[in-house]
Amino acid sequence: MIAGLKGSNAMPYPQAVNQALDKLATTGIWRGNYAPPLYRLLWSAGCNVPPPHYAGFMRNFLFNGIWFACVWGAIMWFAVWPQSGISGLHALLLAVIAGAVFGLAMAFYYRHGARKYQLLP
Repeated sequence: MIAGLKGSNAMPYPQAVNQALDKLATTGIWRGNYAPPLYRLLWSAGCNVPPPHYAGFMRNFLFNGIWFACVWGAIMWFAVWPQSGISGLHALLLAVIAGAVFGLAMAFYYRHGARKYQLLP
């Protein structure tokens, strides 16, 4: 069983997640790819979200796109865009576009990996 955190007080991930992670560990995919840090954080908190290779295309697109748009948009809003004079609406549009592109790329990446390693949903 793959534990959520190292150490004796480690909380295990939900059982279905552990089974999927055990299967993914045998494929040769890097652990950082099949168990990204954000997912490990969610699993440690008890959220039963499937590993990205087992999630559907739309779920991966939305999950990756939304978190990326929020984080990238916030960083750009405070670090770059104030000096550029970009309006809030323009900044929001840029963040949504960046999130959509990133989400789409990640959804295709995980879909390709799932097919390549013949992972069943």
